[in-house]
Amino acid sequence: MEISGSSALVTGAASGIGAAVARQLAQAGARVLLADVQDDKGRALADELGGGFAHVDVTDTAAVQAAVDRAAELGDLRILVNCAGIGPAARTVGRDGTYESAHDLDLYKRVIAINLVGTFDLIRIAGTAMSRLEPLESGERGAIVNLASVAAFDGQIGQAAYSSSKGGIVGMTLPVARDLAAIAVRVNTVAPGLIDTPIYGEGEQAEEFKARLGESVLFPQRLGDPSELASMVLECLRNSYMNGAVVRVDGGIRMPPK
Repeated sequence: MEISGSSALVTGAASGIGAAVARQLAQAGARVLLADVQDDKGRALADELGGGFAHVDVTDTAAVQAAVDRAAELGDLRILVNCAGIGPAARTVGRDGTYESAHDLDLYKRVIAINLVGTFDLIRIAGTAMSRLEPLESGERGAIVNLASVAAFDGQIGQAAYSSSKGGIVGMTLPVARDLAAIAVRVNTVAPGLIDTPIYGEGEQAEEFKARLGESVLFPQRLGDPSELASMVLECLRNSYMNGAVVRVDGGIRMPPK
């Protein structure tokens, strides 16, 4: 699918993987609407890329619909990339044996609401907008890429909520791709491994920590760069025969329990 000239909506686009995806889409000629809750960073990057910015909490359907409409104003909305997500850690059962120390249920629900339900809400709303477009020469109307995680397969201690949410994204990839085949929209999922994003902090200690983490990667023994993830996202968008697939981009890592 040709990216140039299309409108693209990227959630979680103010930093990390989402920002890298937005950059590469803009470089490929897309008109990008960056959606995030980090207003200052999002607006600054949108200005740099010549795109637009929308404050979007992905648990707010009204905000999702408004962002889809804004993206459609930039051009034919044929691209959606879902990068928004959170990953707090908590053990299922506490150490002291009290009910109060068990995993906070509201936290579990929040992770699911943002990472999984938010992703599906974007898909159903943006997919509806794509269904109104005329097909391209390839016959397709658009393409969607979701970001999961290797935690969907190798979740570590404390990742019950996060792994549940990312496993849900993996699990819905094929059925949603089957649903959207009726409107000629492809759906794929990219599952990153250890990626060098701001979540690890900055400074000498952060660099030492990242170096130790990189030793667990099969090859190359380092954290991945967000641009390497973005490259795979763009390939999933461009390649018209990629559909219903989940692709690990992780240097061959298989996560240990902790």
